[in-house]
Amino acid sequence: MENEGEESTLYKIVTCPWGRCMGDGCGPGGIQTRAVWCAHVEGWTTLHTNCKPSNQQNCFKVCDWHKELYDWRLGPWNQCQPVISKSLEKPLECVKGEEGIQVREITCIEKEKDVPAEDIICEYFEPKPLLEQACLIPCRQDCIVSEFSAWSECSKTCGSGLQHRTRHVVAPPQFGGSGCPNLTEFQVCQSGPCEAEERMYSLQVGPWSTCSMPHSRQVRQRNRNRQNRQENKYWDIQIGYQTREVMCVNKTGKAADLSFCQQEKLPMTFQACVMTKECQVSEWSEWSPCSKTCHDTASPKGTRMRTRLIRQFPIGSEKKCPELEEKEPCVSQGDGVAPCATYSWKTTEWTECRVDPLLSQQDKRRGNQTALCGGGVQTREVYSPKPVDLKSCTGPVPNTTQLCHIPCPIECEVSPWTAWGPCTYENCNDQQGKKGFKLRKRRITNEPTGGSGGSGNCPHLLEAIPCEEPSCYDWKAVRLGDCEPDNGKECGPGTQVQEVVCINSDGEEVDRQLCRDAIFPIPVACDVPCPKDCVLSMWSTWSSCSHTCSGKTTEGKQIRARSILAYAGEEGKCPNSSALQEVRSCNEHPCTVYHWQTGPWGQCIEDTSVSSFNTTAAWNGEASCSVGMQTRKVICVRVNVGQVGPKKCPESLRPETVRPCLLPCRKDCIVTPYSDWTSCPSSCKEGMWKTHKWRRCQLVPWSVQQDSPGAQEGCGPGRQARAITCRRQDGGQASIHECLRYAGPVPALTQACQMPCQDDCQLTSWSRFSSCNGDCGAVRTRKRAIVGKSKKKEKCKNSHLYPLIETQYCPCDKYNAQPVGNWSDCILPEGKAEVLLGMKVQGDVKECGQGYRYQAMACYDQNGRLVETSRCNSHGYIEEACIIPCPSDCKLSEWSNWSRCSKSCGSGVKVRSKWLREKPYNGGRPCPKLDHVNQVYEVVPCHSDCSQYIWVTEPWSICKVTFVNTRDNCGEGVQTRKVRCMQNTADGPSDHVEDYLCDPEEMPLGSRECKLPCPEDCVVSEWGPWTRCSLPCNQSNFRQRSADPIRQPAEEGRACPDAVEKEPCNLNKNCFHYDYNVTDWSTCQLSEKAVCGNGIKTRMLDCVRSDGKSVNLKYCEELGLEKTWQMNTSCMVECPVNCQLSDWSPWSECSQTCGLTGKMIRRRTVTQPFQGDGRPCPALMEQSKPCPVKPCYQWRYGPWSACQVQDAQCGEGTRTRNISCVVSDGSADDFSDCYLKDWSSWSLCQLTCVNGEDLGFGGIQVRSRAVIIQELENQHLCPEQKLETKSCDDGQCYEYKWMASAWKGSSRTVWCQRSDGVNVTGGCLVVRQPDADRSCNPPCSQPHSYCSETRTCSCEEGYTEVMSSNGTLEQCTLIPVMVIPTVEDKRGDVKTSRAVHPTQPSSNPVGRGRTWFLQPFGPGEATRQC
Repeated sequence: MENEGEESTLYKIVTCPWGRCMGDGCGPGGIQTRAVWCAHVEGWTTLHTNCKPSNQQNCFKVCDWHKELYDWRLGPWNQCQPVISKSLEKPLECVKGEEGIQVREITCIEKEKDVPAEDIICEYFEPKPLLEQACLIPCRQDCIVSEFSAWSECSKTCGSGLQHRTRHVVAPPQFGGSGCPNLTEFQVCQSGPCEAEERMYSLQVGPWSTCSMPHSRQVRQRNRNRQNRQENKYWDIQIGYQTREVMCVNKTGKAADLSFCQQEKLPMTFQACVMTKECQVSEWSEWSPCSKTCHDTASPKGTRMRTRLIRQFPIGSEKKCPELEEKEPCVSQGDGVAPCATYSWKTTEWTECRVDPLLSQQDKRRGNQTALCGGGVQTREVYSPKPVDLKSCTGPVPNTTQLCHIPCPIECEVSPWTAWGPCTYENCNDQQGKKGFKLRKRRITNEPTGGSGGSGNCPHLLEAIPCEEPSCYDWKAVRLGDCEPDNGKECGPGTQVQEVVCINSDGEEVDRQLCRDAIFPIPVACDVPCPKDCVLSMWSTWSSCSHTCSGKTTEGKQIRARSILAYAGEEGKCPNSSALQEVRSCNEHPCTVYHWQTGPWGQCIEDTSVSSFNTTAAWNGEASCSVGMQTRKVICVRVNVGQVGPKKCPESLRPETVRPCLLPCRKDCIVTPYSDWTSCPSSCKEGMWKTHKWRRCQLVPWSVQQDSPGAQEGCGPGRQARAITCRRQDGGQASIHECLRYAGPVPALTQACQMPCQDDCQLTSWSRFSSCNGDCGAVRTRKRAIVGKSKKKEKCKNSHLYPLIETQYCPCDKYNAQPVGNWSDCILPEGKAEVLLGMKVQGDVKECGQGYRYQAMACYDQNGRLVETSRCNSHGYIEEACIIPCPSDCKLSEWSNWSRCSKSCGSGVKVRSKWLREKPYNGGRPCPKLDHVNQVYEVVPCHSDCSQYIWVTEPWSICKVTFVNTRDNCGEGVQTRKVRCMQNTADGPSDHVEDYLCDPEEMPLGSRECKLPCPEDCVVSEWGPWTRCSLPCNQSNFRQRSADPIRQPAEEGRACPDAVEKEPCNLNKNCFHYDYNVTDWSTCQLSEKAVCGNGIKTRMLDCVRSDGKSVNLKYCEELGLEKTWQMNTSCMVECPVNCQLSDWSPWSECSQTCGLTGKMIRRRTVTQPFQGDGRPCPALMEQSKPCPVKPCYQWRYGPWSACQVQDAQCGEGTRTRNISCVVSDGSADDFSDCYLKDWSSWSLCQLTCVNGEDLGFGGIQVRSRAVIIQELENQHLCPEQKLETKSCDDGQCYEYKWMASAWKGSSRTVWCQRSDGVNVTGGCLVVRQPDADRSCNPPCSQPHSYCSETRTCSCEEGYTEVMSSNGTLEQCTLIPVMVIPTVEDKRGDVKTSRAVHPTQPSSNPVGRGRTWFLQPFGPGEATRQC
């Protein structure tokens, strides 16, 4: 094995491209070859056995007619993808966009079956279209906004308020650009202090202390507290107390004695409170297993989860509990993880092919739906092996509809009957008895196929007539020999011997020995005229038999005649006229014709005697699994009478009555596995909060209260708690976490309470409200009473402080309904038409007829407020009947009858037509292409047999002498004959027909001049036929004819003339060339029962004479001309497939949760685009319907009040505001504190351009709505700012450039400006933004330093920079000057210094010396010039 491996690496196969596909037939089954050889890796060729290369393969041979069956299918272009750049770094600045490539799928498909085929088939007719094309990914365009408006006025006239400024969107973000910034800016404003009453002394309250528990030594208090503790492990409610300080301050804020602030009621200095407890949770649980238990990189990751439980709920804390559940994506990994199961779509078998869905309305009304064939449609169901979860299937969803083909029956076509044969034995090998049959036969010219509705049977091909004295072989006369006078004389009576051959009953020549028992024809008596004898012509051929059989009233007769060519001399005599005609009987057999008649084949019945197939076989394209038998009835029939006994028909020619057949395989029902269990419905969710009775009111301990003025023990404000538990629907205990998940927020655990003091007013609880009488405007009341000692207290009698009666208006039940909004589309009732034969076909879903349109109803109460529609006893809609007009297809008349073939000989055309009866409307099927008189034609080739009608002549009459010589009965004259046009049959010419059916140019002469020889003159026969001219025709060739002397002249008579006549062969006069001619292809012809699908195009073969005349094909066949043309070819007529739509989707969720303007939408999609002349798809693919009107409820927040301190003038206080639930119709965005501004006007139409050139993405306009806030505290209630775009046509290109003001010190203003002068934010490239600030950081604080334009600290002229190790300027040092002496100046050791600008020219005279500047290189300045 190791050696084999080594050998395989030493040799390689070298191949050439595959050659052309060759084969006898079209389609699969062809063979293509290629040159191939085996080479060593070093390059030299070696034996084939070292590589075993294959040099041929099966292939698909493409023929011209495949063009109708195959075509390229072009997929849509996918998204433009960037081309991988050669340079890894992308440019910082996007100028035009990024070059990209978009690709598409191109598949060669077999159109009828909609299945992929080899590309080479489609490439035979058309090159493969482009798979990819260049495209442009435009530069990202960020949102561009305008400048801010001016600041608004302050929202408050005094104190602290808000002011805002807004901007609008100029251009929306496109092509992945960043979104829009905030369109609104706010700032706090102060309009001035609010005026207030100025006091000398004011009460000031401090903040509340933290909540504290009473001291443990106060046992009574502890016991009370214990009563208020929850018996629940999740809550630990402890009620404590808190205090605050109340003091008197003067207007400067200094404390003063409380007496200066004496007032009737002082603020409370204590209150009950709840001890704060933070939320306590358990540790996280372990991570759950990954929800995805298999390994697959293609599908999304799974998730895993961990949880924790609440140990202690928060009490009195603003902090909520943390999340109790945490999820993260995960992937199952490891050796033991199996790959994920993949599912592909499953389909049922295609249903039967059906043509009726393709019929037009007109065809359906005619009821022509039996035995249809040709193109049709069939459907199938698509399902997932894993039901419910359709997402588990990969790949596109298979087609549910496809075109199909039902073979059309080819009816049997037979040839005409042959002539009746001789009386012969039924079986010549078994000649028994004296009974035989005369047979006539016909053959099948077109084999039948048992397609849809076809019989598949041919008529009988053989008829028999019983006869007597049969024989299997007989002599047949070929020609008569010359008349030989008796006794060797030169003239006088004699005999003619017949030349014969032996033939069998089929007329075929056989060995002469087989006719030994047949009667040999006897010689025929004849006469050679002597001089001056009467001369008669030869007998004419026997005429065709007058009847095909003989009976009581009919008898077949044949006639032949001859005429007098020359009269006899005085001594001789010619026979009378009756002797010039002979009659004989023919077709003497009786008119009793018999034949075998077959019935249709019966059903295929399983034959148990034959073992089943080991493997399945194919029969008519379907798998077959067992053998059966079919039988049919065969009877003997007498023509025009009926069934007779079987002995009347030839037994040996009896058709078979039994034949084997194949039974199709049984098909079991296919059922998918059960799907996964669905999740439980939401009604199963357990858990609801149960609140228990409030506990006793808990007061602040007396030890805390007693120092407070006016405090009384055992009464006053306090706080009370209650227990909360989680219960199931049936009242049983449930887990607290069930309620947290399903039961909503936790109810309040504590509330404020009041223990009445002796001085307090005590009242009973409020009674129930009195009943209402139902009238609108009526009121109802409730009451309470003062009890105990409070009755005697004056303050308790104050009805303003302690009202004893309350009234409220009764609910008003007066409502009125009003229609709102527009009408919906016309919506047909739900449900489908009846499904025909268990198969959904085109048009099942009702598409037209009476439907309903809907308008929403709004219900208002007597105050004009929107309420639920049920209050108006309405289901929310007004319904109105409407009509969706049904599509009406184009209607044409029936086909006219076919015209006569345009030619009586050879190939012509025949035509039929239809005319328009009604044009299509409402999206019906379009009409075929009509001519100017609204007709459509069908033209097909036809062929007329050139010998079906022939001219038949009778013998020439006796020559009637018109100029009489001195002697009688001789001289020049005229003779005539009858010429008739007759229909030609196998038995010869039969019926006389109109002369126009025969070729007038070929009509023989009916009269001619003649010369009647005198008795003593020579008599010659009629001219014989002309010899045939040799081809090619030219005048150097001749043809000739001859005549034979019949009577020799007497001595005194005229001698015999020259008996041979010659003439040159002239083209198109007496000599013709012949050639085949092929007509054009006909249109695609379908079966009468077909609508579309496979058809046949035909063309005709003609034999054309060189003068252009069509003649009988035998002239070309005799020349042996080559016929290479195909006369028939398959073709395709596109099926008129109506557009098929999916069912309507369910109605969508309402576009608005409440209000008047909500809409529901449903959609449908095209599942089968229309094809050919099918009904087009309707434009309405989406329907809308108003939602039932629901009132909108929202919180309305009032303004915050001023800070108020109870019973004091300053200190820690509270602000309040009103919060009310308001009802609206949702038409206005009324958020009170926060609302959207009106839409800005539409922006200018802007194109996507580069350097002023439009890139072709179209124009776009935008408008926006900014958010306005009245109170900062209510920002959480604000809606989002809004943006709307629309396409436009009159766009312009705009450019954006950075603009900058002049520097002011180290700063300047920089902004972006559009080319039309509008200042904007966004649009300009950030990388090109100029600096707005050139100050140095850190600032340049060293002496003689300044901030340069490069924003680095530099030294003034004459000073050099001394840099620190981290690159910052440390100090500026004066530069020393060295004077380098010249030749004249010897003072080389003297050095002076001057501060000279390096760019200024030196003032030293040339040759005197040069000044050098010693400037050390600082960091980053290695290239500095000096």
